[in-house]
Amino acid sequence: MSKRHPLRRFPSALMAWRNLGRNRVRTVLATLGILIGVVAIASLGMATAAIQQQATANLEGISNEVTISAGPDNPNDGISADQVDDIERLAGDATVVPERSNVTTLSARNGAETRVSVTALTKADAMYNVSQGSISNRFRSGALLSQADARRLGIEVGDPITYDGQLYRVQGILSSSQGLGGQSRVLVLPLSAMDDQNHYDSVTVLTTSGQSVEALTVDIESSFNTADEEIVRVRNFASVQQNVGSFLGTLRLGLLGIGSISLVVASVAILNVMLMSTVERRGEIGVLRAVGITRGEVLRMILTEAVFLGVIGGVLGVVVSVGIGAILFEFLVGSPLNAFRWQSAQYLLYGMLFAVVASAISGLYPAWKAANERPVEALRD
Repeated sequence: MSKRHPLRRFPSALMAWRNLGRNRVRTVLATLGILIGVVAIASLGMATAAIQQQATANLEGISNEVTISAGPDNPNDGISADQVDDIERLAGDATVVPERSNVTTLSARNGAETRVSVTALTKADAMYNVSQGSISNRFRSGALLSQADARRLGIEVGDPITYDGQLYRVQGILSSSQGLGGQSRVLVLPLSAMDDQNHYDSVTVLTTSGQSVEALTVDIESSFNTADEEIVRVRNFASVQQNVGSFLGTLRLGLLGIGSISLVVASVAILNVMLMSTVERRGEIGVLRAVGITRGEVLRMILTEAVFLGVIGGVLGVVVSVGIGAILFEFLVGSPLNAFRWQSAQYLLYGMLFAVVASAISGLYPAWKAANERPVEALRD
């Protein structure tokens, strides 16, 4: 017993499927256009999602920070110990981290050198994360070094480094993805490394989940500054993540618009393919109409051909886009599996839907034209 074709119960769909195989080169080219359009939409959307994930990961570590530095009217060279006490009173349960800073040149045994920023503080575990080694609760000895500089100098956890004539052992290597732009070119030392400085260069306040960064910023400014004097400068990054999200949303729409142009071009190609196919099969369509095939069935047959092109091209485009998305997330985020999260995988669905809808719309006119051919005129040609 012969195997029945899965589309036999749907004559219009079966005829449409067989018609696509008559001119395989033309079908392949039309499908390729849809594939390219889907890849353009999905890949650009997934690239934006990867950038957004990376930006969110980098910014979430500083969105709760308030940074205070000396203003132009401050009578001291920096933030004094008394001013730090006042900041702690205003901060309440927040973590207050006074910092001193400097720059230095680190040298390796192989003669390599690098210029780094030096930060001295006591609560390093509140400010930094390490990818190697550890950070003690009370940072009174040892040193932390950025990943890029450790790699450049060939320094590992436990190796010694020298600052201002004093020897420190590297306790940890900082995570490269922490903070805005990552922790690059920085050496973190205990506060005692800069005891010769009487003031602090800056103070960082890490708010708790129940505190408002904006409200704390206003409280500190109103407590220290007046209309005529700026004793301290207060900054926070609470709005940075929102602004970045807004920018990436605009960028995503722009990229999707660019990708959609490819599908529009592919839709025009499908329109051309279906029109040519309709003209070439005019006599055949006339025969179908003469033997009783209704206009509706002819309409469905031609329209189904266009939809088949969209589905085939869409599925192939999604498969290619998955591979491209995994590469993008590996490169930008470091985790290819993130490409399958809804935040990024939704663009695969958008590309597929756009392909099917665009193909169906492109097939409307050829299908209408074929369905309204008069059988006598079609057979005469």
